[in-house]
Amino acid sequence: MHKMFRFSVLFLFALALLAGCKSADRIMFQTPSQRLSSQLPPLEIEVDNGALAQTEGALPEDPLRVFRQEVSQNLIEPTDSARFGYAKLLVTQAEVKRTGKFFQGVQLLTMMIPSLLGLPVEYYRTNLKAEVQILNARSEVIGSYVGTGTSKVRVAMYHGYSQANAPRLADVQALRLALDQIRPQLEANADTLRQQLLAAGPMEATATGTGSGQ
Repeated sequence: MHKMFRFSVLFLFALALLAGCKSADRIMFQTPSQRLSSQLPPLEIEVDNGALAQTEGALPEDPLRVFRQEVSQNLIEPTDSARFGYAKLLVTQAEVKRTGKFFQGVQLLTMMIPSLLGLPVEYYRTNLKAEVQILNARSEVIGSYVGTGTSKVRVAMYHGYSQANAPRLADVQALRLALDQIRPQLEANADTLRQQLLAAGPMEATATGTGSGQ
């Protein structure tokens, strides 16, 4: 009887947690509007998920989606038929940690009642290192920039996210923070990069390069 009661409480808690958590969809792919002062000519976008492919959070298409938004919104001029090179993202390091075992112990001892009051169940933290390369039409690297990002996403009702969404959000936020570090580096070299890309000329008309999630 006690086991049945405990199971019922945990089941109801899981339903409440799913219903009461904040939606991750609204912030998952929000890109800050910080356009380069000297925008680069149109570029093909490539992504190597690298270490991020080994985590259990981000979906395979998430890094490409994040980077495509960053490039199109902040780095390059409006796209036309000509491309002058590549913007390539490489995720070189990604480490995910789950913290908050103390909170979990308290929750189990108290039949999850603190969670109903909004206390956290646990935290997902992603530490990530990313590199952005700018290549000209001859596939020569003319700029390489590195950034790091550390996210912390709380699993909780009302003021946190669900167990299902938290790992993915942690990975995406860490990548976004790394790109936030890289953007000022690109800004500092934007005029030089633009001149070098234009000097090398456009890519061959047969080039496609729609991105990769590998």
